[in-house]
Amino acid sequence: MNISERLTQTATENPSKAAYIFQDQETSYQELEGAVTKFASSLKDLGYEKGDHIALVTGNSPYFVIGLYGALRLGLTVIPVNPIYTVDEMSYILKNGDVKGVITMDLFVGKFEHMDKNLPDIRHYIVAETSQDMSWQQSSLSDKMKSFTMLAQAGSLELDRPTLDDEDTAVILYTSGTTGAPKGAMLTHKNLYSNAKDVADYLKYSSDDRVIAALPMFHVFCLTVSLNAPLMNGGTVLIVPKFSPEAVFAMTKQWQGTVFAGVPTMYNYLLQYATEHVQDFSSIRLCISGGASMPVALLHSFEKAFNVIVSEGYGLSEASPVTCFNPLDRPRKPGSIGTSIWNVENKVVDELGEEVPAGEVGELIVRGPNVMKGYYKLPEESSVALRDGWLYTGDMATMDEEGYFFIVDRKKDMILVGGYNVYPREVEEVLYNNDHVTEVAVIGVPDPNLGESVQAFVVVDDSRITEEELTRYCAEHLAKYKIPATIEFLEELPKNTTGKILRKNLREQVKQ
Repeated sequence: MNISERLTQTATENPSKAAYIFQDQETSYQELEGAVTKFASSLKDLGYEKGDHIALVTGNSPYFVIGLYGALRLGLTVIPVNPIYTVDEMSYILKNGDVKGVITMDLFVGKFEHMDKNLPDIRHYIVAETSQDMSWQQSSLSDKMKSFTMLAQAGSLELDRPTLDDEDTAVILYTSGTTGAPKGAMLTHKNLYSNAKDVADYLKYSSDDRVIAALPMFHVFCLTVSLNAPLMNGGTVLIVPKFSPEAVFAMTKQWQGTVFAGVPTMYNYLLQYATEHVQDFSSIRLCISGGASMPVALLHSFEKAFNVIVSEGYGLSEASPVTCFNPLDRPRKPGSIGTSIWNVENKVVDELGEEVPAGEVGELIVRGPNVMKGYYKLPEESSVALRDGWLYTGDMATMDEEGYFFIVDRKKDMILVGGYNVYPREVEEVLYNNDHVTEVAVIGVPDPNLGESVQAFVVVDDSRITEEELTRYCAEHLAKYKIPATIEFLEELPKNTTGKILRKNLREQVKQ
């Protein structure tokens, strides 16, 4: 079974049920199934064959959903790409990923005009029309362009589907490349299906659920938790084109959303917006947080404000992505990423790969049907990440006596101060507990005497707050070597498109 076959099953079982809602328009499972099959048929007519690579460069929209499922139905390997990447960033992925076709939107045609001459292997740009401005049709790429809408309408419903093996590569997800060039994690049909099914069942998704897709669909968090998982169990996806607190609250109220998934920054924005505008979030039965550790103070504030449980989980691209969630059948533990989801094993090990006792810090490793087959064209990196059937995550964690895991920090983010280990998250949690701190990120910076020292970047809601005041506050709660040597005030912390704080940018800022 794979996610494309599962969509066909659901469309047969409940054809009139809404699969997704976009811009006030409901699309049924039967309509989605038809569009997916026709789009796959049109791709076949254009000469695409099982195993070819096709890039998906769109915003949150039906084009992403139909493009993804249509390409997978034909046995193509899909490479989702962040549409706001620069020409250089995107060119690297399209070249490295051996892409033969690109599914995109008219808004981004200009970007491809700049890079096409360096991408000789790309046969077509399949363009979704989103505006009345048709000037893009006079593009220098017009001979390679095909209309997405035409392909999704003109194809045949009589598609001779290729046989898809569980281990065939379905998707290649390029990691953010915080160190070196991005690496393409190869996820199989089995990886995608197993994780979507296990997440849907673990979180008790049903056909009554309306899951808000406000995270970027090209990111694996949204791809699995907010798109594939609800479609797995016959739910409805509420597509938010671009995250904003106003858009999320409006979509939730109008369509009675039941599940919201986001990163901690999104929860912070929702909470801040709601302090100024009264909002109704009462239809939401469950909130899911991932992508980064959620500050405990923020978790408590959000739950109190909206009377809803926030279940924090954990995942990474290489694991499709989910490995842990706080269980729904008992109280969740603040600060914990929860326990292993069904069919997935997690454990904490030392440098030799031996499991450490409960409460001790080690590296989190993962095993299960969701773990990637390797990095595309990178056998050495694959062998480092995948050892003896386990995926080494690079995240430092502990596990308590009840099997709950707690992320301490990224292995590479740990700060070594005079021989002592300092985990940024511990310092960040203390600063988040200060009533005036709304955002914080902590990094290590070179120190001639101690090797490294702690530097904090904070966003506050009161310009009268001083560095000395926050330093004194830290001194009340932290050992001396953990206290930030420097605290810098910023208007906003740098973030990627999923809202994850970019420590890499802060490190570069310090070097300048």
